Amino acid sequence: MTEDRTGVWLIGARGSVATTAIAGCAAVAAGLHPATGMVTATDPFADSGLPPLETLVFGGHDTAHTPLPKRAEELVTSGALPHGLPAALRAELSAADDALRPGGPCPDDPRGEEELIDAFAADLDGFRRTHGLARVVVINVATTEPVPAGDAALPASSLYAAAALRAGCPYVNFTPSAGLHHPRLRAEAERSGLPYAGRDGKTGQTLLRSVLAPMFAQRALSVRSWSGTNLLGGGDGAALTDPGAAAAKNAGKARVLSDTLGELPEGELHIDDVPALGDWKTAWDHVAFDGFLGSRMILQTIWQGCDSALAAPLVLDLARLLARAHEVGLAGPVDGLGFYFKDPDTGSSALPEQWRALLSLAARLGARP
Repeated sequence: MTEDRTGVWLIGARGSVATTAIAGCAAVAAGLHPATGMVTATDPFADSGLPPLETLVFGGHDTAHTPLPKRAEELVTSGALPHGLPAALRAELSAADDALRPGGPCPDDPRGEEELIDAFAADLDGFRRTHGLARVVVINVATTEPVPAGDAALPASSLYAAAALRAGCPYVNFTPSAGLHHPRLRAEAERSGLPYAGRDGKTGQTLLRSVLAPMFAQRALSVRSWSGTNLLGGGDGAALTDPGAAAAKNAGKARVLSDTLGELPEGELHIDDVPALGDWKTAWDHVAFDGFLGSRMILQTIWQGCDSALAAPLVLDLARLLARAHEVGLAGPVDGLGFYFKDPDTGSSALPEQWRALLSLAARLGARP
């Protein structure tokens, strides 16, 4: 297992998910908390050659200005982080904050696409040199963007993704935003020889759907309708009031059902902003299905959780897996990482098949020198 240091560059580095990931990595590495929710900390990955948590170095881009120690204190207030943790990890949070750089483009930013991409890539190169890093994995955990219109201007997520390619960095899109999926970047991504993965981290409602939908299909139960509601606050709740951003989010949720059931059942999916919930979310699903001899049945589920606490361990998993994939020379969309995404680049949308593919990837990574 390599002891080289690995950079993790977070787009949206002062957001709840990024702050929780940075604090969580330091807490687990210091033995303050167990690695609950981190799949790569379980036995099947012990011999995969993944970088240890204590070798990860954090930096990132953000347009927000609140320092990470302060953001961590705010997450304690919301119940997302335990009391006392920001104080115990102040040095680690401050070190990461020192490595953050201004994001963009801001409304008054005069720079064009190429200048922005060059500037972001230079930030990545500087981070790698300053900290003597073997490699840097770029992970987008920023606020969801609307679906871009056509293939003209690159949205912010795609500017950052292009910068990752230019700087020779593996890339993960943990959001439903365009990122590397923008039509103008696809060919460049394929030529880059870099590993990448996406998109839209699967943390709650869709995770449950990816378990339940195969059950209906495998038991030959006909789903008549599948409706759902999401109540959430925080930055995501506010961003998803934009119909375009909500459409981008819902596309991945719908794909799980259509891919697994063979068609998309009737039903609506609503996302409602409830600022009072802060970093917490509630997801409700109502499934109407037919049984033997046409008997009408219903399944209802309720999922309540802390969004950043669900997402952060997956971000750390993906940082470790992409770093190792880069180390052993994998390129393109990494087969086996669909387990983490609503809208995966490769493979099935059903969780059992995705789990088997992830275990296969773990074995392949461990077999490489």
